[in-house]
Amino acid sequence: MEGLISGKKRTYEEFRITLPSNVVTLFDDLRSYCFTLGKNVVEDIRMHRIVFSKSMTFRNFADIEPQRDSLVLKIKRDRKEPEKEIQIKLNDNLDEIKKLLLDAYTNIH
Repeated sequence: MEGLISGKKRTYEEFRITLPSNVVTLFDDLRSYCFTLGKNVVEDIRMHRIVFSKSMTFRNFADIEPQRDSLVLKIKRDRKEPEKEIQIKLNDNLDEIKKLLLDAYTNIH
């Protein structure tokens, strides 16, 4: 199923090149943190955003989309709950965001 349309799955480096330069570090920090949540974190690189799931069952817990000077983070704790959308600005403290990501990762089924 890898690369069904284009024949080749897009890499993070290819995606990273398209990011506005001022949000690269912020995006990298959140991406790295998502991988620390567990060995079963799966990254799905899409055209304009990256979705993080818990295992190959594709239970998405985070969706990160770059903007010109911020990131839009959509967090999903449960399939029955609406997702929470947060705009993260460049100078925002990520401690609370990381707590929300941990909670979503822990609770998604």
